[in-house]
Amino acid sequence: MPVRMEQVSHTYMQGGPFESTAIFNVNLEIRDGEFVGLIGHTGSGKSTLVQHMNGLLKPTEGTVIVNETRIVKDSKNLKKVRQQVGLVFQYPEHQLFEETVEKDVAFGPKNLGLSQEEINERVREALQLVGLPYEEIKDRSPFELSGGQRRRVAIAGVLAMKPDILILDEPTAGLDPSGREEIFREIQALHKEKGFTIVLVSHSMEDIARLVDRIIVMNQGQVVMTGTPREVFARAEELKEIGLDVPQITNLMLALREKGFDVPVDIYTVDQAKQVLRKILEGKKHA
Repeated sequence: MPVRMEQVSHTYMQGGPFESTAIFNVNLEIRDGEFVGLIGHTGSGKSTLVQHMNGLLKPTEGTVIVNETRIVKDSKNLKKVRQQVGLVFQYPEHQLFEETVEKDVAFGPKNLGLSQEEINERVREALQLVGLPYEEIKDRSPFELSGGQRRRVAIAGVLAMKPDILILDEPTAGLDPSGREEIFREIQALHKEKGFTIVLVSHSMEDIARLVDRIIVMNQGQVVMTGTPREVFARAEELKEIGLDVPQITNLMLALREKGFDVPVDIYTVDQAKQVLRKILEGKKHA
């Protein structure tokens, strides 16, 4: 299910003394089945942008189109859009409040007026999607779980609404390395095995580089760059000018190039770097 933005702007407290424009004249499209990374420094408008994708915010100017639903400034009744596009905020486990995992994941489906049988089925399926065994975890308190498990329970609560698109705003913030890998493993599975369209907001260039198909770069409320990871990270100097970094491997390649080595500038993963360095070493052996 595609999402399109046409000349979308959003101004907070419009007309007041503290008026602030967060995004301006944004045009973009998220295509069905894509895994898109959204990057930008703090205050670039990323969170404001993604909240327009499920109607949590409405544009002060322009139009957001989700599937066939048009969202404009005065749109009403966006319940369907919010079911179709699931949004997971930073630290979503802060929203957990029920006494058991099962009740927490069931909260959203219950508000849809579904039968108990359908609710139970959705809860079981959502927990399975995030790699949590239903029978072992359903009666446990969310607050006795590890940080990574709580994060997955919170994501399951969004998945239980059966969205077509999943938006994750810094989904691994505050987790230790093992917790981060747990979350990313499940996110990759949702995309590759279940066909979810995913939008990932992250400050980690390494995570973006290894996970996504396409990157959207924001600066000062506008989309300033878009392309594959190879295309975007090849423009390292432009990214650094707007306060962003590139993967450490890309920085290594740039440093080698400055030292006179003939290496490409569009390297962004360890595997790519291994191939390049192997060729350099083999060339020196035969020289």
